[in-house]
Amino acid sequence: MENLKQNDGTDEKLEKSGFVKIPWISRIAYGCADTSCNIVYGMINTLLTLFYTDYAGVPFATVGLVMLISRFFDGSSDVIMGVIVNKTKSRWGKSRPWLLWMSVPYVITSVALFTVPQTSATIQFLYIFVTYNLCTTICYTALNVPLGSLSTMMTRSSHERDMLSVVRMALAPVGRLISVTFSMPVVKLFGNDRSAWVKAMTMWCIIAFVLLIFSFLNCKENVKIPEKVEKAKVGFKKNLGALVKNPYFWATLILWSITCIHATLVGTDMPYYCKYIFGNSTWMYSTLYLAENITLIGGAILCPLLLKRFNKRDLSLAGCILAVAAQIAFMANPQSFEWALFITILRGIGQAPLTALVFSMMGDVIEYGYWKFNIRQDSLVFGGGSLGFKIGTGLTSALISMLLTNAGYISSSAGGAVQPQSAKDMIMTIYKFGPIVIWGVAVVVLLFYKLDKIYPKIVKELAEREALELE
Repeated sequence: MENLKQNDGTDEKLEKSGFVKIPWISRIAYGCADTSCNIVYGMINTLLTLFYTDYAGVPFATVGLVMLISRFFDGSSDVIMGVIVNKTKSRWGKSRPWLLWMSVPYVITSVALFTVPQTSATIQFLYIFVTYNLCTTICYTALNVPLGSLSTMMTRSSHERDMLSVVRMALAPVGRLISVTFSMPVVKLFGNDRSAWVKAMTMWCIIAFVLLIFSFLNCKENVKIPEKVEKAKVGFKKNLGALVKNPYFWATLILWSITCIHATLVGTDMPYYCKYIFGNSTWMYSTLYLAENITLIGGAILCPLLLKRFNKRDLSLAGCILAVAAQIAFMANPQSFEWALFITILRGIGQAPLTALVFSMMGDVIEYGYWKFNIRQDSLVFGGGSLGFKIGTGLTSALISMLLTNAGYISSSAGGAVQPQSAKDMIMTIYKFGPIVIWGVAVVVLLFYKLDKIYPKIVKELAEREALELE
């Protein structure tokens, strides 16, 4: 258990404070919660913009404005939710019950996103703004923040958190595969109109609801924080100060945001790229999306083997360098679908380590903060991280909308508008250069990330400290 095997009773004390091994059923159940979230949020993060512009006839400028303004509302919800989770007391624990409580509201508001009324532009704006914020700002936040902190409440073992993170990120893309990859064929099957999108989303939400309940039933909070720490009253100002002073919180916040920003940028721009650059609005997008996510799943599955030889930082750094190199190579032939498919797979191999391990890295950040400031901030760390990624993805969506609007993109409820060359050029520019910038930032951040080197010392000192507190 963190290589701290001793014969003085410390192992037993470690288990009492949460350094436990997680059974596979719980690992899978934990991963299924993110599968559920990605079934729904994958649609929101990728195809929702296409639905708004090419099926509901909403101008790109309106979509971008909604997502930009929503970030200001979303900005506080994650931190607030982190505080709420920290104060939650129930027979199921602090984080776990939220999977149950928010399952129904989340899927209902998700379907509502695709029932845009055909009325005036003002009413459409208000409807999209309200439903988008109900779904993402409130319901998704109330699921995602507790889901992140749940891993740190299930175990404090870094190895076990590695496994939870790996399983989570191996199963998370499955959710996106279910919804995003198959949505366009399903929409075509159901009539290729607005009602077809509602039917497709309803199907995905039923699956998402079942998975959330499965996760709730099979995950358990095992971490027992010493009573002295649990009852210590730490004001919000002191909590926030400790968070701000934690350099690794900022590093992992950026890294988590990068994985989500990439998914938003590629997921939003790729449907337009396939439709207007490759001239295909049916199977090409699904194929590219399927290839990338299968690669991410395969890469995540291999991570436990690679972690036997490399630490999390070095493995992630090598992968991000590969992702940058692959995207640079894409520019050699950007109008070839076959080349794009090869690059997508290669880039996916590079993305896989960081995508699979970033949540385990955030768990290490919590232990670092506890060791450094004697304050446990499980939900606040994940709340702050969620805030960062949602601001990043929202700004990315807004930026793409602004760039395409300025390039003259034409929205049409019939979906058959002829786009000017300027719009096509912008679609290509975003897809070519966006990933290079994103993964380049990840490379820089990881070059300065040193937590893996000092983590064994942190765990040893925490074990000694808590062994005395538990006596």
